[in-house]
Amino acid sequence: MPRCTVVRRVHFNAAHRLHNPAYSDEWNRTTFGPCNNPNYHGHNYELEIVVEGPIDDATGYVVDVGLLKQIFSEILHPVLDHKNLNLDVPWFRDRMPSVENIAVYCWEVLAPRIPAGRLTRIRLWETPRNYVDYEGA
Repeated sequence: MPRCTVVRRVHFNAAHRLHNPAYSDEWNRTTFGPCNNPNYHGHNYELEIVVEGPIDDATGYVVDVGLLKQIFSEILHPVLDHKNLNLDVPWFRDRMPSVENIAVYCWEVLAPRIPAGRLTRIRLWETPRNYVDYEGA
């Protein structure tokens, strides 16, 4: 049976601060630079949800990309969009809200909800030049 990879790109805007309280303020400023701004800073994130699987004979789909958009819109978008990740998202209370950890969080939320195929990758763009790929643990 033929298999394909389907990608749905969605977006959200969020603020965060990279700061490790186990280290000095100087270490944090040196390590994280402007990302350590005490007043936080924001990004316009682009998230690619990548699902692989067999093509369904009845629909011609691996998974309906409209369903991927709906799952994101109902479950992740309200939690992440226009939020301060450090303060507003409980998952980040004990974790650095780096783009790497945000990608892991998105995976953990999305993977069990994919209705067909298998989530194979999360690609999270933090800027037009920087992204992270996460393919599960």
